[in-house]
Amino acid sequence: MSKKVWLLLDNRMGSVGQARGVAQAMDKNIFEIEEKSISYNGFARLPNWLKGVSLIGVAENSRKEIKPPFPDVVISASRRTAPIARYIKRKSKGETKIIQLLHPGNSGLGDFDLLFLPEHDKDKKSTLRTIYTKGSPHRVTEVSLTEAREKWTKVFKDLPRPLTALIIGGSIGGKEFSMENAKKLAQEVKAFKNKIGGSLLTTNSKRTGKEPEKVIMSEIKNIPSYDYLWGNKGDNPYLGFLACADNIIVTGDSVSMCSEACGTGKPVFIFSGENWLTPKHYRFIQSLFDGGYATKLSSENSNFKSSGKLNPANEVAEKIKELF
Repeated sequence: MSKKVWLLLDNRMGSVGQARGVAQAMDKNIFEIEEKSISYNGFARLPNWLKGVSLIGVAENSRKEIKPPFPDVVISASRRTAPIARYIKRKSKGETKIIQLLHPGNSGLGDFDLLFLPEHDKDKKSTLRTIYTKGSPHRVTEVSLTEAREKWTKVFKDLPRPLTALIIGGSIGGKEFSMENAKKLAQEVKAFKNKIGGSLLTTNSKRTGKEPEKVIMSEIKNIPSYDYLWGNKGDNPYLGFLACADNIIVTGDSVSMCSEACGTGKPVFIFSGENWLTPKHYRFIQSLFDGGYATKLSSENSNFKSSGKLNPANEVAEKIKELF
């Protein structure tokens, strides 16, 4: 008999991607997966130690979905879904095993049957059931890349090779993506493409900001490019960019974006900027460099080759399977 799994998903795409990446890697002969989309009310801003084991912060329409029969497994992938997972475990009288993919804060850590943290979070409080991974789980697999390649190759066919995917993030933790860093990124990209030639597949984030976006796009306007910028309509070609690119440039502000880029096994070049990233981000980026998955963005590093594909989702899925 299959084990029922609930994925608790909110509106943060980084955590959603991690949860779905793990679900994708789980053995479908054993696990039956159902997504539970969670929306919130104003109390969601409260710290988890105040919310405790409860549905405080969960909007009424989502509360109606958190009811018996409870599943065998709950996968929580954000700080905000952690109290919900703990609530389900209590209501199931401990029958439901709960898995956390990002650090939920120090409240109730012992309730989780498995806690998966990236290596750069080793400075945070852990338990005996904590397992560290390099990077974050994601949905970039050979299957998803093949599907995206089949869809998008014809769209990019007239662009000169090599194709470089340019994945741009932005502000993090109250620290803006400065105009100086935007210009520095664009200049590094120009120098890189001047050396290797070819085209760009460019996309960015809401966090990039309109003014930095203008600076970047103005600087690189003479490089052939297919652009899909924040707010554009139509199908998002993000996976198509990763699938069709010969190499990838990504900003280091997003663990998810960097992990997804490294999941392709293609040469990945990371831009760190100045006075922008946190110590945690630098630890993460260094771990990718040390593992041979990526290198610093520089025209001097243009011949870099990756050591392989990075995807901790398979490891996480296997550990969950071992619980049964």
